[in-house]
Amino acid sequence: MFFNFGRTRGFVKNTSSCWLCVLALLFCSFSISEIDDEKVTLTGFAQGTSYNITYYSSLNKVYKSEIDSILDVIDNSMSLYKDNSLISKFNTENDGITIDDHFKKVVEKSIQIYEDTNGLFDITVASLVEAWGFGVKSINEYPDSATIRNLKACVGTNLLILEGNYLSKSRPCVKIDVNGIAQGYSVDVVANYLLSKGINVFVVEIGGELRINGLKPDGDKMRIGIEGPSADNQEPVIRHVVALHEGAITTSGNYRKYKTKDDKRISHLIDPRSGFPIETPLISVTLVAKDAITADGYDNAIMAMEIDDALQFVENHKDMEAYIIYHDNAEANKQGVVRDTMTSGFKKLLTN
Repeated sequence: MFFNFGRTRGFVKNTSSCWLCVLALLFCSFSISEIDDEKVTLTGFAQGTSYNITYYSSLNKVYKSEIDSILDVIDNSMSLYKDNSLISKFNTENDGITIDDHFKKVVEKSIQIYEDTNGLFDITVASLVEAWGFGVKSINEYPDSATIRNLKACVGTNLLILEGNYLSKSRPCVKIDVNGIAQGYSVDVVANYLLSKGINVFVVEIGGELRINGLKPDGDKMRIGIEGPSADNQEPVIRHVVALHEGAITTSGNYRKYKTKDDKRISHLIDPRSGFPIETPLISVTLVAKDAITADGYDNAIMAMEIDDALQFVENHKDMEAYIIYHDNAEANKQGVVRDTMTSGFKKLLTN
């Protein structure tokens, strides 16, 4: 629905992509000398962003070339910045194409979240994302209401038909953009690859989206710092630190990725219902879930909700917890004072 998977060639989440609430990796703060022979760190660039993987294993090894190969396959499947990717081919077809299992799993999950959020998460918003200048190509002017109305005729996940590995559309104009979920999926693919190799203690991070498994060698949980705007809405700061030993944590936000029009900020997060950028008080949403594809997909949809609705939605989903930064518009300040809130389950994860 939202995510512009790549400022360059691959995927970079439109939050998650200009790193709107980057999740700082604080798990390296313990004494490395004690576990140096067991710790492996892999870093690189893929999907228009960076990745960092730390794992602990004295016997089993995974190498950077293996990670690069995995991410390249996903990029060839779902990157809008590659003309020969499967998603680019689908968007130029009038009917449909046969897709690979990566693409299929992302579409299946996207359909599930679309239905669960009553259409707030919608991967068919590609035309709207492009119209507002957050797609692959730049724009000369913003769309008017008539243009948006015409583009909305091509929006709706219900216009997609997935039969086996064949993905088709009921209208030729339908285009999809999976940037709001595919990076989380990529994190899960890499994490599951490590598990398949017998590596059970790790942190996988791609563009700020994380998946964590196992305790550190000293028995402690991994500590993750959550960044957000400061109280005066200026330079970002680490607002909280959470401790996890299993699961995923992702962030969607709009305080770094935006455009301006008549001194007004235009969010890169597009509301598929109106066709216009979202205008809720929410600044960022950090979600904790069992896997990154779930957290990554839902954090975008929740950004389009009002604060009370967002909290209630997450509370109704027992497999998720949320931390939300928002503008309190009751204040005299034009944008409102920056405040934060969280679910009861998220509060239990805090270390500070």
